[in-house]
Amino acid sequence: MASDEHRSLTLRDVSEASGVSEMTVSRVLRNRGDVSDATRQKVLRAAKDLGYVPNKIAGALASQRVNLVAVIIPSLSNMVFPEVLSGISEILEDTELQPVVGVTDYLPEKEEKVLYEMLSWRPSGVIIAGLEHSDASKAMLCASGIPVVEIMDVDGTPVDAAVGISHRRAGREMARAILKAGYQNIGFLGTKMPLDHRARKRFEGFTEALAKGGVEVIDQEFYSGGSALAKGREMTQTILERSPDIDFLYYSNDMIGAGGLLYLLDQGIDIPGQIGLAGFNGVELLQGLPRKLASMDACRRESGRKAAEIIAARVNNKPCDHIVELTPKIAFGDTLKRR
Repeated sequence: MASDEHRSLTLRDVSEASGVSEMTVSRVLRNRGDVSDATRQKVLRAAKDLGYVPNKIAGALASQRVNLVAVIIPSLSNMVFPEVLSGISEILEDTELQPVVGVTDYLPEKEEKVLYEMLSWRPSGVIIAGLEHSDASKAMLCASGIPVVEIMDVDGTPVDAAVGISHRRAGREMARAILKAGYQNIGFLGTKMPLDHRARKRFEGFTEALAKGGVEVIDQEFYSGGSALAKGREMTQTILERSPDIDFLYYSNDMIGAGGLLYLLDQGIDIPGQIGLAGFNGVELLQGLPRKLASMDACRRESGRKAAEIIAARVNNKPCDHIVELTPKIAFGDTLKRR
């Protein structure tokens, strides 16, 4: 008896509760065919009261697709990506599509596994972070036969569509602003970059623009693992003990930049007079710091929104852009002199 109480509900249960045929129930729940509004409301009310959820997999056997969008990101602990997810959700909530999230931890082999599992459900589209993937992942994306949008980066050739900023351009623009402010002895602090391709591209653009101005990065400090204020403090202390002539510190993200800012304030160092600072990402959580850190917004929410718009358009066979480059702007804050 206990097992019968927990059996799966069927169309027949909804049919009996609503007093209409199973075929009519099916039409209502699939939003297909001509059904009067009164009947539709009766069926939907009965399904809701019973707690009935349609078996979308059964329906997908005919269409070969479910109304899911696979969203594959490197991290949920990094506050950058929840904003991307918010942008995606804002757009998809007005459609029949639902985002389902997979996390790769920046590991290509884990990305392959997540992508394989998600594609096995035959989603209606894929939104995936970055343009760099393993050969196996690229092969799966190319063979999927569904819309694919790579996000957060446009420096490269996408499998299908891409939305994001040019990280090389972002690095170049920050370098030009630093040079224009008169800083010459520049240090870089960031993540070890073999797997963080976007940070690597920013660093390449940054050093390229410095070189054109006749300046080189005089010292560097790298770390692995998640971004944290404590790491920013430690790295800043280490690089300044090694290279006390540094007059500007460029951080690969705002979290370690904020740690560096707090360390310098504790040391009584004049910011931005003696040492200037800048990060990347424009993280709103850090607005309450004693000084506003100079940064550059990666257009996170807009990247998510545009990617979802492309998926929704493609699913409905509507025209859309395939490459969308967004333009971030420097926020000078209180740590980068303006001239």
